[in-house]
Amino acid sequence: MHGHHFGRNAFLLATAQGLYLISGVTYIMFMGLAGQMLADVKWLATLPVALMTVGTATATVPMSLLMRRIGRRAGFLIGATAGAGSGALGAFAISQGSFELFCAATLVMGVYQACSQYYRFASIESAPRDQVGRAVSFVLLGGVLSALVGPTIAVASRDLLSPVPFAGGFLVSAVVAVVAMVPLALIRIPRPMEEESGEGARPLLVIARQPAFVAAVLNAATSYGLMVLVMTATPIAMVGCGFAMDDTGHVIQGHVLAMFVPSFFTGTLIKRFGVVPVLFTGMALFGLAAAAALAGQAFGNFTVALILLGVAWNFLFVGGTTLLTEAYRPAEKAKVQGVNEFIVFAAAASGSFSSGGLLHLSGWDAVNWFMAPFLAMTFAATAWYARSRRA
Repeated sequence: MHGHHFGRNAFLLATAQGLYLISGVTYIMFMGLAGQMLADVKWLATLPVALMTVGTATATVPMSLLMRRIGRRAGFLIGATAGAGSGALGAFAISQGSFELFCAATLVMGVYQACSQYYRFASIESAPRDQVGRAVSFVLLGGVLSALVGPTIAVASRDLLSPVPFAGGFLVSAVVAVVAMVPLALIRIPRPMEEESGEGARPLLVIARQPAFVAAVLNAATSYGLMVLVMTATPIAMVGCGFAMDDTGHVIQGHVLAMFVPSFFTGTLIKRFGVVPVLFTGMALFGLAAAAALAGQAFGNFTVALILLGVAWNFLFVGGTTLLTEAYRPAEKAKVQGVNEFIVFAAAASGSFSSGGLLHLSGWDAVNWFMAPFLAMTFAATAWYARSRRA
């Protein structure tokens, strides 16, 4: 029963992931700029981006619990419906010039993003044991394909409803979310079986005191927080430097590709060299991304910085997720994963919210310098974990 659904489900989930990301990339490119256009107080420009992340953080745990009751497919369809509603509301809000309505739209988009986080788990659930690695990379392949077309679609749709800028992009993103309902409606996933083991579950505080837990959560949270911080500011900074929307599209395209392409070999690198060297490499890449951004504001600087940022995110996020599995017993899985996802998206929300303020008050360089203390903290936690393992 498992086997013959697997290939089909993996394909459908990869398609759904790709379609979600086309909507997602459109939001990344236009949310900050539309926010800047609609907000009376300029440092609130990235509040819509932050609210989308807040929506995601708030919805991850409830959606997980809901899907346990009504099944993955129904949960995923609810997510896509939220995405379609959000895009339509976003386009309407921009045409009405309403910042408040636009914020409501991006908050609802968070539900879609939260559900899409579970595509990779769903692919694993319907995969035979020996195919798990392939299942995850297949779903991520959807991300690679959409990175190639997403920015092109976004740029093309920007002036669809002109003279109102950006509204067309949100409308197209709503249509794409409706299209995503087709593959989602076709998936057949067995209800997730509860994994039980002889060992009982420990209290969360006991789990949270382990070096492995602290290092895992900090790496994943830093990867998201810093990546979103810089990525949110990029379209606004580039337009501020006089670059065309096409240029911004190419930079975001390079960034999204750099986020997903490494997933095909990150797992192999972790197996070969261990998780700690991969995490340290990711931190070094974040540092190099900041250096490239601080070196100047030419097209090449933005491109190199965002490609490095994408790979750095991948190493820290995949590494952190791998490390997290060392911190919990089977009976604790749901609880610990839920806490982890919540902290990660809370970090992402703080990153996207501070992004607009930093950019508006202190400029692009400040956004990049802001990464330093967080990298130092993550480095310390990872070194502590590495020492505790040798002890």
